[in-house]
Amino acid sequence: MLQRRLLRPLLLAVSLRRHMMDLCSVVSCLDALAPPALAEGWDNVGLLVEPSPPHHVRKMLLTNDLTEDVLEEALRAGADLVLSYHPPLFKPLKRLTCGPWKERLMVKALEGRLAVYSPHTACDALANGVNDWLRRALGASVSVPLRPSTALSHPSGYGQILEFGGNIPKSLLDRVCALQGACVRSSLLRNEDGARVRLSCSHNSLLQALQILSEDPEAYGSAELLTLQKPPLLDTGMGRLCTLSEPMSIAAAVERIKSHVGVKHLRVALGRGKTLESSVSVMAVCAGSGSSILSGVPADLYLTGEMSHHEVLDAVAEGRSVVLCEHSNSERGYLRELAAQITQRLEGKVEVVVSQTDRDPLQVV
Repeated sequence: MLQRRLLRPLLLAVSLRRHMMDLCSVVSCLDALAPPALAEGWDNVGLLVEPSPPHHVRKMLLTNDLTEDVLEEALRAGADLVLSYHPPLFKPLKRLTCGPWKERLMVKALEGRLAVYSPHTACDALANGVNDWLRRALGASVSVPLRPSTALSHPSGYGQILEFGGNIPKSLLDRVCALQGACVRSSLLRNEDGARVRLSCSHNSLLQALQILSEDPEAYGSAELLTLQKPPLLDTGMGRLCTLSEPMSIAAAVERIKSHVGVKHLRVALGRGKTLESSVSVMAVCAGSGSSILSGVPADLYLTGEMSHHEVLDAVAEGRSVVLCEHSNSERGYLRELAAQITQRLEGKVEVVVSQTDRDPLQVV
């Protein structure tokens, strides 16, 4: 009996270790799930608030927006990390005080040793991310990204090909080919024209190679540059263009969207010459604020969170109907799927829950 009592604290400690991860490991898993390189250049994704180490994560709270109500919920629940779909830090803060609400958020998060992470547009682009969740509102479809992402990087690090030729002094050619970050792809002899060299270069080695070639006017004048690009990823990128397996009326589409995103009301603008009974065969989707992605896309229906008055007028004039479900309503339902993906990625070592207080700031009254 005494032995059991002595073993109990040890077993409890082992159990707790099995159900927690250090913050760096959690962030690595989140980055692998939704690579920050997929995010838009203007966005602010990744780990935004980091308590001083060591910091272990036993519980993670998912929210669409990190408001003060959600922060208090996270602290009451004993969360160690908040994943906020929208980044609460977007514009730089010049100070941390208890005045403006976003500054208060950061102060309270740090005081409560609460890490904050945001995936935002990385999840917008992600295959099986928020846009794939939203497009399923109208059932099965064949979809492609409206603006495909490209592969994340060149494994070799070589992003340019520099080709040059002529009667190049051997000493100059040797210097160029010996640069770190440069690799000779081929060296072709063209009789009296001398060597024609193709060189794979990193950005830094390209600048150094051009500097060396500038010492020989003939070599520099013959130089041609090709910037390499990775091919687009077929299932990854911003927005989705969806060809429905079964066409339906606009009225039916509206009801299915309401059910999918969990709202009672939507804003609908019928395209010129269209009625609620008009058929929808092709839908263009962009969660959040979709006008920059959807504009001009040939589709029967645009589905997004918000568009400006004039952007809606443009779509309607082109005969395209528009359904708006408010910005965060077009994203929030995806958090349940994201929670399941994260739980699987973390192998169940962290408890992942979805906020109960997070909601769209706008309501119909």
